[in-house]
This record gives sequence, C-alpha cells and structure tokens, in this order.
Amino acid sequence: MSDSMLGDAAPAEGQEAPDFELPNQFGEPVRLSSLRGKPVVVLFFPFAFSGICTSELCEIRDNWAPFADVDAHVLAVSVDSKFALRAFAEAEGYDFDLLADFWPHGEVARRFGVFDEGSGMALRGTFILDAEGIVRYSIVNPRGQARSLAEYREALAAVSAGVRS
Repeated sequence: MSDSMLGDAAPAEGQEAPDFELPNQFGEPVRLSSLRGKPVVVLFFPFAFSGICTSELCEIRDNWAPFADVDAHVLAVSVDSKFALRAFAEAEGYDFDLLADFWPHGEVARRFGVFDEGSGMALRGTFILDAEGIVRYSIVNPRGQARSLAEYREALAAVSAGVRS
C-alpha cells in the first residue's frame, strides 16, 4: 500500500470501510454494507470521460475475469453527476456500478481520505474489501499515474483466499 498518499481519514488495512450510499448511473441507491458476503472493490476516479480514467475503467471492463473469479462487486466512484456517469457507462459499455459522489460534493471520497480539496475531485484511490467489509488492500496513485490491473489480481486473489495482502 502506498500509505504516504492516503489522507488522514483513509481507512487503514484491517479496519472496516466507512459505509455509504450513493446513486449509481441509473439513479438507483447502492449501499456498501448491503454488499457484504463477497469482496468489493471501491475505486475512486477523478472524472468521467477523462483520458486515464477511461483507460483504467476500460481495462477493468476488458479484463473482467479477476473480478468475476472471486465474485467481486466493483464500485467506481467519482464526483460526477449520475447523468454524466450514465452517459459515460453507455459510451464505454461499463456493466459495473458507477457511483455519483456529487452531493454533498465528494463526501464519500473525503471519508475514504481521497478527496483533493484543491481541485474538487477524487484521487485515484482503490480499496479492496473482504466479504465482511474490512479493508484488505488500499492504494492511492499520484496524479497522472494509472493503477495496475496486475495488483488488483494479486489483491483479489489474496482476499478471496482469506489471506491479507
């Protein structure tokens, strides 16, 4: 984990992730605690339709096996509105939930310690939770640096095996 990039409020590995409820791209409420019983990947991204964000989410879309193999639920969270996220999901063919942390602006990103107050956006933070909602892997990448799908694979495999990564 790159904890030097995490904010003070970021849940540490071994801690329960903060619960939240946000609308997905269809306006349907998604509550984190309702997904208990299987791994959950909560990934924050700055903005819909931006270059790195689009390529990262397309890589997940195109390499779904590591997530499907462990029955993980993917929640991609940005400060965009549900309307922008729906257009983004339709344009790119995303079948996973895109959640709108639109109002109060960035509140969930703040609770995970990944909200950048200066730019008003979420940083590229990833939190992989086990079936009980405990953070087992977390990383925040510097601006301009995409996340590694290989790291997701390793962390998901460890979480599904019940091993701390």
